[in-house]
Amino acid sequence: MSEVVITAPVRARRVREIATELAGLRGPLLPILHAVQEELGYVDQPDVAVIADVLNLAVAEVHGVVTFYKDFRRTPAGRTTVSICQAEACRSVGAVPLAEHAQRSVGCSFGETTTDGRITLEEIYCFGNCALGPAVQVAGRLYGRVTPARLDALLGEAR
Repeated sequence: MSEVVITAPVRARRVREIATELAGLRGPLLPILHAVQEELGYVDQPDVAVIADVLNLAVAEVHGVVTFYKDFRRTPAGRTTVSICQAEACRSVGAVPLAEHAQRSVGCSFGETTTDGRITLEEIYCFGNCALGPAVQVAGRLYGRVTPARLDALLGEAR
C-alpha cells in the first residue's frame, strides 16, 4: 500500500481552505485543528502559521493550543495506532504492566512511533470502558480486559 505524498504548498493551501471554511464558527480554533488532523493526519508546524493567519491570531497562540492538548498529533502517526487507557480504573486492573509490556514489545514509548512507521503508541485517560479494563484501542477498535498476550495477538501483522 503506497502513501499519498502531499507537497508543502498543496498542504498549506488545503489547511487555508479548511481554516477559512470553519473560521465563522464560534470559537473556531479547535474545530479547525481537529479538521486539519482528521484530513491530513496531523498538525504540522507550518499549518500553525497558516491557521494563525486566517484567524488573525499570533502563531504562539495557535502553537500553544496544539501543544497543550494531547489530542493533536504534530508528526505523522504510524499505520496502526495503539492507545492504552491509563486512567485509575484501568490502572487498578493491570494497565501499568500492560503499558510496560506494550512499550517493550513494540519498541517505542507513549507518544512515539516505531522507527519503521508501523505502530504509534498512545496513552489515553479513559475510554469509558472502565468495567472492562484494562481497555485498549487498536486501529480505532476498542477492546476490554486486554492482557499482554491478548495485546500481542491484537497487534498481529501490525508488527
